[in-house]
This record gives sequence, structure tokens and C-alpha cells, in this order.
Amino acid sequence: MNSVNRVSFTYLKFLCLLLCGLLSFSAIADSINSSQEITTLYRSARKVISQNQALINEKGSGKKLTADYVIAEAKKNFKQASGQELDVSNDPLAAKQAMLDAVAQVMNDAQDLINDSEVGFKGFLPAIFARQVGTAFGKNTGGRVKIKLTAPKKIVRNRANRPDKWEAKVINDMFLQASYEKGKPFYEEVAVKGKPAFRYILPEYYGESCLSCHGTPKGELDITGGKKEGGKLGDLGGAISLIIYK
Repeated sequence: MNSVNRVSFTYLKFLCLLLCGLLSFSAIADSINSSQEITTLYRSARKVISQNQALINEKGSGKKLTADYVIAEAKKNFKQASGQELDVSNDPLAAKQAMLDAVAQVMNDAQDLINDSEVGFKGFLPAIFARQVGTAFGKNTGGRVKIKLTAPKKIVRNRANRPDKWEAKVINDMFLQASYEKGKPFYEEVAVKGKPAFRYILPEYYGESCLSCHGTPKGELDITGGKKEGGKLGDLGGAISLIIYK
């Protein structure tokens, strides 16, 4: 190979590596953006249930809390949180529409319970709603994108929400550390059960509405019959974990 050809080959190799790097960076940026939008929409829908918890727990008074109402309010919450309208057309994963469909499915399935005129406390809590939506969402995406609520092992209530090894490490080594920037998500490309994936996890902290079930005094039974964790306002209460399979 003469010197000109060697220079050309080296340049082409460098150009290829540069383009691959740019493409990889672009793919990661797209995954981050999608993750932010999906988790924001997930939280926005759950917020509607939280805001209407008193209504849900009244006998037969939840008739306004239809799938259409929850989705409309979730879109408003999304705009307030993100500063932009929800655009389901700009979504190569079709995950935002899958999330809306999951919310509609869960609300339709729960409608008779919510509207029951003889039952007050119905057990239809934000965490229950979120778990059911997460399950339906995973099915709607064909398993390509999955989302769940999780929490530190010592306070997680539902075994289905227990953190896996990756989630537990991020929670323990980052989110629970005083030096960690509050509210900052963590993400990385990592194999999940042998499959390449993008993982994104967002810390969540106790707000006022959380403390009636998760606050003090520690060990006291809350309205659900579970033991309060003794949490305080602003403490880490859990995390939203998202997986996008490549």
C-alpha cells in the first residue's frame, strides 16, 4: 500500500469512527429525551389519581374520574412539568401513546370500583394505579419498553416493586447519598438479561400527600393496613425505573 493509499485509509477509518461516535451520541440523546418524556407522562397521570384520592374514597362520587378525564388532566400536568404540549406523533418508540392507552385501560377496568356507591376506601391508590399502568404499558410496547416504581429495599412494600441489582446499586450508592444532586436522574447503556438496553432511573421524594401513608409515627398502621415507614418530607421515597431495549 503506497503512502497516498495509507493516508486515505487512515482518514476513512478516522471518519468512520467519528461518525459512529456521533451516531452513538445521537442515539443516547434520543434515549434520554424519550425517557424524560415517558417518565414525566407516567408521573403526570399518577398525579391525577393523587389529586383525586379523596374523591375516589367517597362512596359513589368518582363518576367524573373517567379514562378521558384522567388522560386530559395528565396532559395538562405534562405540559406544566415539561413546558411543552404532549406530542405523540414525534415518538419513534410509540411509547407515549402506549402510556396513554395503558392509563385508559387501567381506568376503564377500575371504573366500577371507583363508582361503587357502597364502598368508601377502595384501595385504588396512586402506587396501585402506577403499578397497573406499568404492567399494561409493558404489554402495549411488546416488552420493548418497561417502566416500574421501585424503592429502597428496606421500605418497598410490594414484592413486585423490589429493585433489581442495578436499581438497588443506583439507589444505595447514589440517590441515598447526601452528596447526590436531588432529583437528578441516572442513566446508562447496560445489558439486561443478556440483551443490550438503555436504563434510566429517576429518584422520587416524599411530598405532603405521601406522608399520610409513609410518614410518622413509624410502624403505625396507615389507611391501607400497611406500616408507616417513618418518612419525612423530602426524604427519598422511591424511584421510577425505565428500560428501553435496543
